[in-house]
Amino acid sequence: MERGAMPDFTREQQLGGRVAGVDEVGRGPLAGPVVAAAVVFAAGVPADLAAVIDDSKKLKPAVREAIAARLPTVPGIEIGLGAASTAEIDFLNIHHAAHLAMQRAVARLPRLPDHVLVDGNKKPDFGCRTDAVVGGDRLSLSIAAASIVAKVVRDRIMARLDTRWPAYGWEKNAGYGTAAHRLALTTTGITPHHRKTFGTVRRQIEHFYTEGRA
Repeated sequence: MERGAMPDFTREQQLGGRVAGVDEVGRGPLAGPVVAAAVVFAAGVPADLAAVIDDSKKLKPAVREAIAARLPTVPGIEIGLGAASTAEIDFLNIHHAAHLAMQRAVARLPRLPDHVLVDGNKKPDFGCRTDAVVGGDRLSLSIAAASIVAKVVRDRIMARLDTRWPAYGWEKNAGYGTAAHRLALTTTGITPHHRKTFGTVRRQIEHFYTEGRA
């Protein structure tokens, strides 16, 4: 099956120096943190790995896991991880919390990169030159690798949380608002990991207090 255009290393090579690709995962779910990763291929990308790296949303879970396991073994690679909690999401809003997670990911690299390529149309302040790349996880190998790392880490977090709060199906839906998740909100209520400012969760809280006063 044709997969269409694949991300490449053109932007990184044109910029030169240590270029970090940055992406985040988890803007849309009703529960759980937003997780970001920063990846620097300081010595380039092995051809066999470049052939399989793609936007994390296009890859099957097993493929994402295999790539994430391979990445730390790549010579010269640097990987930074960052997250923003549900409390930070509710306090800051998801947009600013996602930027915070990305800033934390870059800050956890061994040293500040020369340049950041960040997925999207906004440029958080990373303390270095930054380019926003719309659809970057489909264009840049560094950003695509970051999207894979962030997705794998966040999915693992949600799977662990699912063992304590199994009613919501987080191991399968990663906190997104599936029908089963929404039903569990009405029958079981909310957890400390639900985003209370998100509409579906907020309405459930309002319904609970309304019913409680009735």
